[in-house]
Amino acid sequence: MIKTIEDLKKDYSSYSDIPGKIRRDVKEGKLVQIVRGLYETSKNTPGYYLSSYIYGPSYISFEYALSYYGLIPERVTAYTSASFNKRKTKIYSTSFGNYIFKDVPKLAFPHEINIIEENGYVYHIATKEKALCDKLYDAKPVYSIKQLRSLLFNDLRINENEFESLNKEILINLVSKYKSKNLTWLGKMVKENK
Repeated sequence: MIKTIEDLKKDYSSYSDIPGKIRRDVKEGKLVQIVRGLYETSKNTPGYYLSSYIYGPSYISFEYALSYYGLIPERVTAYTSASFNKRKTKIYSTSFGNYIFKDVPKLAFPHEINIIEENGYVYHIATKEKALCDKLYDAKPVYSIKQLRSLLFNDLRINENEFESLNKEILINLVSKYKSKNLTWLGKMVKENK
């Protein structure tokens, strides 16, 4: 279970040296420090459970979500998440894995996010459509539908059958929330193929 420093102060209130007790528990493996002030009680906790706790507000997206949904064939080792108004990419290296947080537009941020509760943890993950839009927002700009198709199916290696199964109405609605050439081209491509 996730424990903040405040949780541990309450848990260890009977100890005279709370920081010392925390250090001992970390050394003995009873606690695993994730980042400053945040701990986990099990070293076997799946890393994606922790992403929203490490840096927020955020939700899992980009490459990790695309891989999670089977839209790209690669297994992604870093937990990639979207945030907003941070103005720079944040990277955290922990014993649970590497976490990368990148900005998306504030207007786009709150839409199409699933909140999943699993084994006592709550994590936030973009829908397939939102993860694709976030990734295209983050990608180098393209200047035609032909270039966008190449970006999608050659560079990103998006599975074409999976792409066709995406909800076109959701994609069209999301496109308007980003100010991005790539998303504008995506909207045109989706409307042409409806």
